Amino acid sequence: MIIDHIKNASTYKGLTGGIQKALDYLARTDFSALAPGRYDIEGDRVYALVQHYNTRPREKGLWEAHRRYIDVQFVSNGLESMGYAPLENMTVTQPYAADKDCVLFSGNGDFVTATSGTFVIFFPQDVHMPCLACGAPQPMLKVVVKVAVD
Repeated sequence: MIIDHIKNASTYKGLTGGIQKALDYLARTDFSALAPGRYDIEGDRVYALVQHYNTRPREKGLWEAHRRYIDVQFVSNGLESMGYAPLENMTVTQPYAADKDCVLFSGNGDFVTATSGTFVIFFPQDVHMPCLACGAPQPMLKVVVKVAVD
């Protein structure tokens, strides 16, 4: 897992080309002007999901991980708590669903607060619980860029 502010995106130029494309896209795009939905950056290899939603209480969160894609989650506007746990510390509760590229888990992890301008990169070994409220639920504008694992 990596967490940082988008102004520091150039620090991560050494990561895969797909992650660099994701960070470049996030740094240069005004998401307040885009409707929710999918935006292709490089077809199915790198694409963005613009999302509007309300954060939820932690007890309604789900621990998840992916195999085919790395998540680059960017808080464009809002405040969100995100959970993180190493894969080996978690117990599978719902087996991998290839059509959703998702496996669900139970267990305990740590939580970080992501403010506007923050990005968090979750690799396949990073179980995560996104979309959580910091106090009362609030509206969010978040972009998740899916980067295919090479």
